[in-house]
Amino acid sequence: MDTKFSIAIHVLILISESPKPLSSEQMARSAGTNASYVRKVLAALKRAGIVSSRQGVEGYALAIPPDQLPLLRIYQAVSGGPAYHLIDIHQNPSDQCIVGRHIKPTLTSAFANVEEAFARALEEKTLAGCITDMRMRIQEREAVQP
Repeated sequence: MDTKFSIAIHVLILISESPKPLSSEQMARSAGTNASYVRKVLAALKRAGIVSSRQGVEGYALAIPPDQLPLLRIYQAVSGGPAYHLIDIHQNPSDQCIVGRHIKPTLTSAFANVEEAFARALEEKTLAGCITDMRMRIQEREAVQP
């Protein structure tokens, strides 16, 4: 996966926390990417029912409250579907080798366990949790600065 997931969380926090609607250009500047990439991410979030927009009106709104939006749903929206795939297995191990004959089922099982743990972890954390974490970091930083 590329950076769509982290960009999606970034723009969702911006949408949630901004007092006024933001353009994709403003979101892109904040995320350090280009506006067309942000629009692509927003389109996926819109298809998944996570954000909404209105024709002729600039900006987006959250369609789901942050405390009801698990990170897994965001990940699935931008990664292309309900499945999650983190680690690929090489395609052509040799059947002439004992390791080559057994590596795919061995790694498939191990990697499936990792992917299930990943999904559980993302299901437990919400966008609201990210927002809370960010607010705490901002407060800590401001408390340290004179």
